[in-house]
Amino acid sequence: MNKKFLSVLFTMMAIWATAQPMASDAPQMADAFRENGKIYVVITVISLIFLAIIAFLVYLERTLKKLENMIKDKS
Repeated sequence: MNKKFLSVLFTMMAIWATAQPMASDAPQMADAFRENGKIYVVITVISLIFLAIIAFLVYLERTLKKLENMIKDKS
């Protein structure tokens, strides 16, 4: 009973979330950024954040691999 209720609830939430009317076809904020030339700054910042996250994950993976090898060598 509880699983059926939750599945109906989540289905209705998805329908309600997509039932909101759009003011226009294109986002107005993106148009304003494009007109002012600031869209390139936004894309650059997002790209830098993405690259920083990727670099951190690579660093973390290498560090974990070193620790795993140290543990494996000691046992």
